[in-house]
Amino acid sequence: MEKVFVARKVAQKLFATEAALDTAITEAAELMAEMLKARRELGLSAVVGDNASAKLVEALAALGEARTAVVAAHGELDQVRVRIGVRTKGLGFEDKPPQFAQLVEAADVREVG
Repeated sequence: MEKVFVARKVAQKLFATEAALDTAITEAAELMAEMLKARRELGLSAVVGDNASAKLVEALAALGEARTAVVAAHGELDQVRVRIGVRTKGLGFEDKPPQFAQLVEAADVREVG
């Protein structure tokens, strides 16, 4: 199989992983908001659910660290792509830093050499 197609499969999984982490962070943040609203709506003391809130904050921090690690892996994979000689062109609608803009649709540009 051509390197460009293999790289594309890796890129698709990478983007899916990044999106999944963003979704998980969003859901966890919305859960925190709902927990706080529920406590207020029920007129409960701030100590009610405090341990659960603290655990959720820990989970959010872990998700943030995971997201940072995956973004770093993205950068490393882009360097691997260059080292193995896979040329790509950037497509898509998401704003990406210049160092990541090229690793999007590998199948449209063939490797030369």
